[in-house]
Amino acid sequence: MGEDFVHQPVLQREALSALTGGNGRRFLDGTLGGGGDTAALLAAIPEAEVLGIDRDPSALRAASERLEPYGERFHAWHGTFSQLEQALDEHGWPMVDGVLLDIGVSSPQIDTPERGFSFRFDAPLDMRMDPSTGATAAELLNTLSAEELADIFWKFGEERFSRPIARAIVARRQQRPWERTKELAELLERVIGHSHQHGLPPPTRVFQALRIAVNHELEELTAALKAAERRLVPGGRLVVISFHSLEDRIVKQFFQHAALSCVCPPGMPCTCHKQVTFRILTRKPVMASPEELSANSRSACAKLRCAERSSAPSEWLTGS
Repeated sequence: MGEDFVHQPVLQREALSALTGGNGRRFLDGTLGGGGDTAALLAAIPEAEVLGIDRDPSALRAASERLEPYGERFHAWHGTFSQLEQALDEHGWPMVDGVLLDIGVSSPQIDTPERGFSFRFDAPLDMRMDPSTGATAAELLNTLSAEELADIFWKFGEERFSRPIARAIVARRQQRPWERTKELAELLERVIGHSHQHGLPPPTRVFQALRIAVNHELEELTAALKAAERRLVPGGRLVVISFHSLEDRIVKQFFQHAALSCVCPPGMPCTCHKQVTFRILTRKPVMASPEELSANSRSACAKLRCAERSSAPSEWLTGS
């Protein structure tokens, strides 16, 4: 039921303002969640249509129920936002006027114990956004080498104690396999302690890193940005909301590269023939207002970036 998946959108007013600045009619919400952003968009623009994508079946069910009053103006599609071109093709939409990506895990996913996203609950180590496919966090902990686990913890969590943590995880699984979030949280508290995380609970970075690895989040984001470039009309808007530095860095660098007219070495004649594919509309990321921060603490880390598509052909071939 829809009431089981209630997610409070972040930076919604700012996102809709950026998204609709191009005066479009067809939009893609690549992270549908509970449907809050799509509902606001459909209410604001009577002629708008939205194709909403989510990999989480419970989110799709909740959003479809919530958005039922909008009839044929809303279309749901089960999959990842990196597959947005497949979703558009199946709905007969060659191009769209705007793409919204609200990256990361949703509040209902974090707050549902059995999903295994949070160390606040004792639950199975799952962490899959789509529970029907892919390896769980427990499977990664039980099969990857210490070196592979350390790389995940450092690359996706920036965890300073990545190597001793990985060695401890591998040593512990020799006794019994990893199954529960509480078991992992307790080990992390022992290995890391409470004095080295600058106020963060010891399990924070490792749980984040595992979630990103389980769901291939950074690879998904890179692929989705390229796909959006291919499918946005000239003047169409790409709006991305991220919640940690790894995601924001990918978005920032993608936009910066897209806005360049030349990538040749400085001082050399231009031979690259690169064209500008996006005009950056947010030189600095948009952050939550004091009012939103007081109403929703989870908006504190949110950063919004927006760019407008040019008429130049996309730099990225399909599948690149």
